[in-house]
Amino acid sequence: MIRVNALTEVNDKQQPTFVAIGSFDGVHRGHQLVLHSMVAAAREQGARTAVLTFFPHPQRVLQNLTGPYYLATLDDRVAQLGQQNIDLVITHTFDETVRHTRAADFVAQLINHLNMRQLWGGNFAFGYKREGDVPFLRRLGQKMDFTVELVEGMVQLGDGIVSSSRVRAGLAAGDVADVMGCLGRPYHVRGGVVMGDQRGRTIGFPTANIAVWDEQILPANGVYATYAWLGDQRHIAAANVGVRPTINGGSVTVEAHLLDFDGNLYGQELRLEFINRIRPEVKFAGLDALKTQIRADVAKIRQQLTNR
Repeated sequence: MIRVNALTEVNDKQQPTFVAIGSFDGVHRGHQLVLHSMVAAAREQGARTAVLTFFPHPQRVLQNLTGPYYLATLDDRVAQLGQQNIDLVITHTFDETVRHTRAADFVAQLINHLNMRQLWGGNFAFGYKREGDVPFLRRLGQKMDFTVELVEGMVQLGDGIVSSSRVRAGLAAGDVADVMGCLGRPYHVRGGVVMGDQRGRTIGFPTANIAVWDEQILPANGVYATYAWLGDQRHIAAANVGVRPTINGGSVTVEAHLLDFDGNLYGQELRLEFINRIRPEVKFAGLDALKTQIRADVAKIRQQLTNR
């Protein structure tokens, strides 16, 4: 897979290209359906596959959204797109210039830089004021020699469909099992291990404090059964997302106690995969009650993930 940071960085017209455009935040199973269909069609016709994804997220710009919003870092999004066998990923900046670009002008850029022959997606629209809807694009395709390929239907999971909105709602509820079903993989955060107050050591449960990206959504406060990845080594971990009300409260932190691990994690990067929520965050009467509950949490997590 090749990654570039702007459409203008690509000027290879030797091979026709099938293109999917969108935010693809989270690269959930609905996104995967579109991409798998495009890749299969491209392989049959000897075409290149490309995804043009935007950063910042268009909704952040259009609605002036603040606070955590993303389902993955941009680098993780690119990696997830690469796992769908995409040949080229373009991480295009979404700014005021792009916001006001007319749909026909943007399509012309796709053809000029990529030799686009097929445009893939669900029921999508892009361009100034979303004027580039499917009927508009199909009419334009007749003039500019490309086709619009829609992947009909939604990915159904339980009683609902898979969507980015459902993933965000699942995280807000702490339902990381449903989120995992929507993504087809565990939801994860990553970051370097930084110095905390080291209070966990004093009660027998040392934790790694993870400096996660502050624009990524965290699951609801609580204790989670997780896998902590240190390089290519996976460890069962009990993770807490929250303010630690029994100890001192404060801002939300992400901490992980790696079971059966003895080593120095400071300065290393951990990737934390959320498998199941054990309980919400609770304020206990004191440290003894907290230690008793953590022992029970660890035993439950060990049983769940060892047998998984």
